[in-house]
Amino acid sequence: MAQVETRVSTAHVPRPLAEKVDLLAAKMERSRGWIVKQALTAWIEQEEERHRLTREAMADVDAARVVDHESVQAWADSLGTVDVLPVPR
Repeated sequence: MAQVETRVSTAHVPRPLAEKVDLLAAKMERSRGWIVKQALTAWIEQEEERHRLTREAMADVDAARVVDHESVQAWADSLGTVDVLPVPR
């Protein structure tokens, strides 16, 4: 398998957060770097997905594929009652 080129990045983090990373690394028998890399990878993937969903939602708005506020409010108000309305489409 080919080696991936790496680069060192540093960041100042609050001491309580650094201590949590240390504890987690010890518990999992992993390095602090491994823990940070996993967290950063997950965060970046989450942000990329959020950006993708935002672009998709904006395309829906541009194409007038929306549900009016009143329909959503009526549905939300019906939750927890005997006569729950269908999810507005």
